Amino acid sequence: MSELASSADARNSAPLVVVGDALLDVDLVGTASRLTPDAPVPVVEDVETRERPGGAALAAVIAAAATSREVVLVAPIDSDEGAARLRALLSGRVRLLAIPSSGGTAVKQRVRVGDHSVVRLDSGSPAATLGALPAEAAAAIRDAAAVLVADYGRGTTAAADVRTALAGARGPVVWDPHPRGADPVQNARLVTPNGAEAARVVADVTGSGLAAVGARAEGLIRRWGVGAVAITLGARGALLSYGEGAPMVVPAVPVSGGDPCGAGDSFAAAAALALADGAVTGEAVAAAVAAASAFVAAGGASSWDAETHPPADVAAETSVEAVLARVRASGGTVVATGGCFDLLHPGHVATLRAARGLGDCLVVCINSDDSVRRLKGPTRPLVTAADRARVLEALEFVDAVVVFDEDTPAEVLDRLRPDVWAKGGDYAGADLPEAAVLRTWGGQAVVLPYLDGHSTTALVARSRT
Repeated sequence: MSELASSADARNSAPLVVVGDALLDVDLVGTASRLTPDAPVPVVEDVETRERPGGAALAAVIAAAATSREVVLVAPIDSDEGAARLRALLSGRVRLLAIPSSGGTAVKQRVRVGDHSVVRLDSGSPAATLGALPAEAAAAIRDAAAVLVADYGRGTTAAADVRTALAGARGPVVWDPHPRGADPVQNARLVTPNGAEAARVVADVTGSGLAAVGARAEGLIRRWGVGAVAITLGARGALLSYGEGAPMVVPAVPVSGGDPCGAGDSFAAAAALALADGAVTGEAVAAAVAAASAFVAAGGASSWDAETHPPADVAAETSVEAVLARVRASGGTVVATGGCFDLLHPGHVATLRAARGLGDCLVVCINSDDSVRRLKGPTRPLVTAADRARVLEALEFVDAVVVFDEDTPAEVLDRLRPDVWAKGGDYAGADLPEAAVLRTWGGQAVVLPYLDGHSTTALVARSRT
């Protein structure tokens, strides 16, 4: 085996190392239907306590759930009760290399009614007192496939031995900063502040438009001397700058509802994993935006330990399961439609818009490339399934796209179980082939008016004349 191949194999098997401040997060979730008689505040009843890792520990478990790589967490851990609870939550998910610490475990408690936070109660010292970085932890940072620094402002990133280890990391370093944390090390490949954090550091740039965000990103690169800065913008996505030239903006997939807590950790974890797998920085940021959107849609930090296995045929939208769960949780109606959609034309658009009007979300099931070839012949499709999905996802009235390989959508419909299956065309009065499948769970197949004079076959024929 060549030295180059041996190095590549070592990189492929190396862990992702997360360095930062580990917290214990607690949600106290209850119901509220009345106010107290002595003050205009809600009475929260039937409270359920839900604990989860927080801070760098949350970033580590999010990363571990998304990769087959080992994930190692290097963080200060005390010896108090909160630390014991945190260790138990991490057990079996990530390998913990603890930095000896005192000052108590930071605990953040949210009181929540349904999906809304009422108040947050923080306890524990604002800063930890760190012991020496263990040699095993220093070696793990040096040899990691990538390092994610999840700074929560409790002093880890300011420790001299931690900074020395991070400066010597051989893999790419992603740094998620904090207003009370230390500046990133200069070998950081990517730094991921949110919009408010960037505005706080680069205070001489005013405004909230993309021009101001881009100027702040350039200012951060000059200040820190890092490779690139991706400023996260919540529902607007992220702006990536290398310090000069036009920045890249990655829009987020719109998400209705969801808990945004932990979205930044999800973003940074996904970026670090992508870089560990060999992605360039722009690819890593695009993957991170998609991952953060899916994380919020699936419930955010509140669902950190949920076992989710999205099927391989779901195209690049946020998880179709998340879309279905959101709509069904509110008692809404799920609508699905299907077809090849080889060349999107006004007839398709009219049908899709009408289908979306029948319910609260629209899932479009499209034939795979092999399926289209079997149905339409060897010269079709003209556009690959991945690109057809991207075009459909860009339509504001399409909520998710699923690619299926069978000749009919019966199997994918059985999995999705929509309330309504809508088809456009001249099926009025006839029983749609999918109607029998829909009836097994009480769904309804319907026909929508079709815009005459438009078809992909006709378009292809005209292009050849």
